[in-house]
Amino acid sequence: MNRAIQLLVKSARVIKPSTRTISTTPAMNSGAWAYRSTGSHFLPKKHYMAAEFIGAVMWYWILIHLWHEPEHITGDFPYPDPSKWTNAELGIPEE
Repeated sequence: MNRAIQLLVKSARVIKPSTRTISTTPAMNSGAWAYRSTGSHFLPKKHYMAAEFIGAVMWYWILIHLWHEPEHITGDFPYPDPSKWTNAELGIPEE
């Protein structure tokens, strides 16, 4: 074992465990609590429906604008034809 590791191991303080226990259950009468679940079964139905409606409006907005204004993604200019470029434009020296 390395000398530095031996010194660190010998000089390390012993950490005492905490005497307070950690509870993973909700306190009595504290309301709904979800562990490793989405918690969606605690939502009122009107909130769930409102979230679905807002998500549908968002996707409608995105897809309708992609359909009618594709230039936001593809650009506003026509793609150039590389076969028409000269050697000078490409930076190729003359032979």
